[in-house]
Amino acid sequence: MSAFNVDITPELKVKLYTMMVKTRLTEERIIALYRQGRIVGGVYTGRGVEATTVGSGLALEAQDWLFPIHRDLGAHLAKGQSVFNILLQYLGRGNGLSRGKDSGIHCSDTRLNIVGNVSHLGHMIPVAVGTAIGKRMQGEKVVALNFIGEGGSNIGDFHEGLNFAAVQKAPFVLIIENNHYAYSTPTHKGFSAKYLSDRAIGYGIPGHHVDGTDVLQVYKVVKEAVERARAGEGPSLIECLSFRMVGHSAHDDAFYVDKQRMKEYEKKDPILRLEHHLHREGTLSEPLIATIKAELEEEIEQATQAALDSPLPEAHWAAEGLFAE
Repeated sequence: MSAFNVDITPELKVKLYTMMVKTRLTEERIIALYRQGRIVGGVYTGRGVEATTVGSGLALEAQDWLFPIHRDLGAHLAKGQSVFNILLQYLGRGNGLSRGKDSGIHCSDTRLNIVGNVSHLGHMIPVAVGTAIGKRMQGEKVVALNFIGEGGSNIGDFHEGLNFAAVQKAPFVLIIENNHYAYSTPTHKGFSAKYLSDRAIGYGIPGHHVDGTDVLQVYKVVKEAVERARAGEGPSLIECLSFRMVGHSAHDDAFYVDKQRMKEYEKKDPILRLEHHLHREGTLSEPLIATIKAELEEEIEQATQAALDSPLPEAHWAAEGLFAE
């Protein structure tokens, strides 16, 4: 992968920082709306994994296809999705991406080449591989990138999809978000390997593990894999090691998580980590940080009010769009 040079400019570093902060602030607003009773259903946030989702999402080009899972708001936003559309989705509004039929980010937006996930984690891996191969057959230089958690990597679709991608040399990148807990199950009870990326050896493809709290490292490794795939050199498996700094969902207080370990990872908060790094190198200043946060807070506030003012779905819509003609 070293043949593909990745240049991370100061402008890109600021963009990575801004997008992570945008993700964090948007999720905080979603949690607030949930606790106010305005959002029903599950709310799954990615506090602590923003470097993985944003770094991977920004490594894609506009023509590439993104297959995120339930905790990947950062990837949605990095691919160009608006906070307004995300809030419409969570609030179940009729003008949302699923027209009020679903909440959370189980949503697609083919205008941005985003395909939402189903609840059965891992089942979208073969779909993403098929998309990558299909676009190649159409003569397009397109890459498909899919996320899966460390728990979901144990199901059969992971093996079948990745094996098929390897055999077909599909332009495909699979990101394992190893946040150390599959719901409440710690990693040592789910698999015995030190690194899940070592599974790549069995498929004859490159496998890499990276610090999932370091967005610069994530971006570099994923960007190299994306361009390698685009050049016709086949798929890659990348494991991003981070830590879920919240419960599995908004109703889960994470009582089962070792408190000392949580404190250790709080010191590696991906946003603060990049902020301190960019401040030391002179790329970020306190006034610029304040401006970025103020502008994002204003954007999120306006999006919130607009989404709350949007109409609820019509009852008869529930019977529409159920079958393909």
